[in-house]
Amino acid sequence: MSLETIYDAVLNGKMKEAKVVTQAAVDAGVAAGDILHKACIPAMTEVGRQFEIGERFVPEMLIAARTMSGALEILRPLLIEEEVETVGKVVIGTVVGDLHDIGKNLVAMMLEGAGFEIIDLGNDVSPEKFVAAIEEHKPDVVCMSTLLTTTMASISKTMDALYRAEIRDEVKVVIGGAPVTQEFADKVKADGFAADAGSAPRVVKALLGISG
Repeated sequence: MSLETIYDAVLNGKMKEAKVVTQAAVDAGVAAGDILHKACIPAMTEVGRQFEIGERFVPEMLIAARTMSGALEILRPLLIEEEVETVGKVVIGTVVGDLHDIGKNLVAMMLEGAGFEIIDLGNDVSPEKFVAAIEEHKPDVVCMSTLLTTTMASISKTMDALYRAEIRDEVKVVIGGAPVTQEFADKVKADGFAADAGSAPRVVKALLGISG
């Protein structure tokens, strides 16, 4: 089973086919790390690129991300066995006061598709929970999301909490969500701003100096 077949299945959001061809590749002795890094991640990178230039839209990106997640269900235990390293670790959550998580979930799936280990804190996440997660998991990046103008202040409060806990310098912070702008990101001194889920992997990789 060729890696190109897996690439095409993920790229085109063919969930059932992706699972079948991924399992077939595993059964044929293809290393899980090769399937991940030579088929799945390149496919999701292309999905993000197409989204950014307007060739794909959110529903199509979501279908591809879910397809990638289906393939990862098969690969994840094998990746652990092979001790395949992720490209980085990300803590992600929607800030306190905001119960929306569709956009955050899509960003998490896109980042996982780019090879990152994801610690998803869910929605309505307090500054204290972000701090605790950073101290426990030692991530490379923290992603904060909000969909409401009224909860943008929660991003500022969370940033303040990181400074008070003296862990701000230990992580890169990326923020995003419908009302968030680059100007606001600069104001709260975030390291990065992702305008949408398609650009999130590129922004995070750039902050960490990861090519591709």
